[in-house]
Amino acid sequence: MSVQAVLLPVFVLVGLAFALLMGMAVARTRSLRLGETRFEDIALREPNWSARPTQIANCFSNQFEIPVLFYILIALALPLRHADLVIVVLSWVFVITRFVHAGIFVTSNNVPQRGLAWFVGVVVLLVMWIYFALRMMLV
Repeated sequence: MSVQAVLLPVFVLVGLAFALLMGMAVARTRSLRLGETRFEDIALREPNWSARPTQIANCFSNQFEIPVLFYILIALALPLRHADLVIVVLSWVFVITRFVHAGIFVTSNNVPQRGLAWFVGVVVLLVMWIYFALRMMLV
């Protein structure tokens, strides 16, 4: 697979993180302007933001949990030349699950639906790691 094909899902997932970061900044600024949150409430980094900024911030923070294992896998598979079509297809499936998860998180925040999207993503990532490990050990 080409380097571009392998890295494109990574870039898209990084784009999601930056979009959430910007959304969090907008939501926090709005919360401050509307008086829902006061500067004194957040001066010591206490979790005193109103609901909407907290919701987006939690989703943003979540991008540095399970996705880190995805980034590590790609960072290993690419230079070791084990990033094949299976890895690329599964990468896209994983990225789609992350977008679904984030979309649910910042809209309805329906926990069962969000949990299902998270779980599917974790299973896809686990399959990717098993596939990668087997290719490394058996080739």
